[in-house]
Amino acid sequence: MPRYWQIAPMSGGSVGSAGIDVSDGNVQYDDSDTAYKIFGGYNFGIIPLINLAVEGSYVDFGKAVGNVSGNSAETSVTGWDLFGLVGVNLGPFSLFGKVGAIRWDGESSYLAQSGDDSGTDPAYGVGLQFQISSFAIRAEYELFTLDKVDIGFVSAGVSYTF
Repeated sequence: MPRYWQIAPMSGGSVGSAGIDVSDGNVQYDDSDTAYKIFGGYNFGIIPLINLAVEGSYVDFGKAVGNVSGNSAETSVTGWDLFGLVGVNLGPFSLFGKVGAIRWDGESSYLAQSGDDSGTDPAYGVGLQFQISSFAIRAEYELFTLDKVDIGFVSAGVSYTF
């Protein structure tokens, strides 16, 4: 008889592009930069077609550089996130959605002033995965809505399930 209930640890990494939209009073600009994340978590196999997982990662969104009224402005954001994932298996392909939160740290500078900010905010995402044995290739879009910064992160990566 097949054993449907199983817990499998997994880890991986992704690289992509983060679109960073900064809006802080009169200072508004957007830019994109190369971003990456390193993740790990657990897959819970409950029934054959549905995947449930918990996944956490460290993510570096890079740096947004803008020009505000002729002056240079910069913002960089990193963080730790935690997501719950629900996926549907379609053979070697699977579609998944994710909901969670990010604990982020940001640094910004404008007009010879610099500042740090941090917080915890919601995060969402969708993705597609192609799995062969224990290895998977995945593409994702994640949305992070922070206090004064919105980030859309498009990435491609690999994962390994133990």
